Amino acid sequence: MHATEPRVALVAITKHGADGVARIAASLPAAVIVVAEKFQERLRGVSNPLQVYSGALSARIAELLAGFDQIVFFVSLGAVVRLIAPHLRSKEEDPGVLVVDDALQFVIPVLSGHVGGANAYAEHLAQILHATAVVTTASDVGKTIPVDILGRELGWTVEAPKINITRVSAHVVNGEAIAVVQEAGARDWWRRPTPLPGNIHLYENFEQVDLNRYQALLWITRRDIDAALWHDLRERLVVYRPPAEQN
Repeated sequence: MHATEPRVALVAITKHGADGVARIAASLPAAVIVVAEKFQERLRGVSNPLQVYSGALSARIAELLAGFDQIVFFVSLGAVVRLIAPHLRSKEEDPGVLVVDDALQFVIPVLSGHVGGANAYAEHLAQILHATAVVTTASDVGKTIPVDILGRELGWTVEAPKINITRVSAHVVNGEAIAVVQEAGARDWWRRPTPLPGNIHLYENFEQVDLNRYQALLWITRRDIDAALWHDLRERLVVYRPPAEQN
């Protein structure tokens, strides 16, 4: 999730969608409601900021993606996929996109589950609606380390080529042996209620690790890492840099 409150849009395209937005609006008073003109009367009395559109919503999608951190569509998943597909850029740039079904039973993160925070926001919405968050990201389903955002809420930054993050993430979710070396930073980075998976092995410093035993290395450190080591470890290394004020 974002360090500050995310900018949220609740998008109602249909009658049922407008009714769903009306139900959740009071719990998200800062969220902007985007509603089709013909259904705006169904939101009478709602105090949230309101944006009424006429014509095709497709003309507003680029603006929504640029203007909000989380966009919640109260419409079918297929419709949302078709709407957003022409505008997608990368997981580093795209906001979180979510879908809530007409019956308000399911909250589905569609885009940017990890980096964009849609998975966490889906859990938040599901609590409000007493619904089920349908999270399909492998590290969340498997209750293991999310390599691309580990320590983000603690201010850590990730240092690694994208290919390293992809390869190491695969090793983690496939249950292969992973070494986590923590030489700096806050120690409470494991925030899940379940225990750390058995394939994750913790070390206090890099010199303790037998690199031949592990498919990947997650290294939380302030050390300067020599280019030769990056080369030797190839696509097996991801480094995390905690802020200076942490131990």
